[in-house]
Amino acid sequence: MQLQTLSKLLIAIIVAAQLSACGVIAVTGVAATATIMADRRSPGVQVIDKGIELQASGAFDQKFGDNAHINVTSFNQKVLLTGEAKTAAIKKDAESYAKGMKNVRSVFNELIIGPNSSYTTRANDAYLESKIKTQMIFTQQLPSNSMVITAEGSSIYLIGILTQSEADLAKKIASNTNGVKDVYAYFDIISDGEKTRLEKAGKADESQPVSPPKFQ
Repeated sequence: MQLQTLSKLLIAIIVAAQLSACGVIAVTGVAATATIMADRRSPGVQVIDKGIELQASGAFDQKFGDNAHINVTSFNQKVLLTGEAKTAAIKKDAESYAKGMKNVRSVFNELIIGPNSSYTTRANDAYLESKIKTQMIFTQQLPSNSMVITAEGSSIYLIGILTQSEADLAKKIASNTNGVKDVYAYFDIISDGEKTRLEKAGKADESQPVSPPKFQ
């Protein structure tokens, strides 16, 4: 059992490490050319998102220690919190901190109250996340660089800047992946016209509307 877990984790790491390389292959190929596009966020927003993730993750580690296992995902300044908090107070405190951060537009708190997940569970999540990422990269109609996929406890969380048809396809792929329990989507939905503009400009509008959060 332990060997299987380590194997899954190794596969997940290898696949994740190769995702950027897949982008290079796809650019020169035919079948997956349409899936590898510029990030629809502006370069400035990409930097802001990375800063939010680093600041919040560091603050949570320092503040909560082993009393919580919190993953921070920021995309287009929308923040998703996943993982575990040992008390409701910690869950609320983490959300309050994220909401108070500069440049954060909205916070989706999906923390589960309970003990920290095991390494076996995390390895399975990493493997599941990598499987879905790989499927989406090689799906022609999806701009895989304009969304983030997070797996936690076999649930999948999707954040990105997509058209409605792209969002529906992304949710379908995630839902149909073996081992997925639930799918939650936090997309900024754009029009086909805006999609065309972004593809020409190579960047996303920094002020997208907040869409309804959940899909099951």
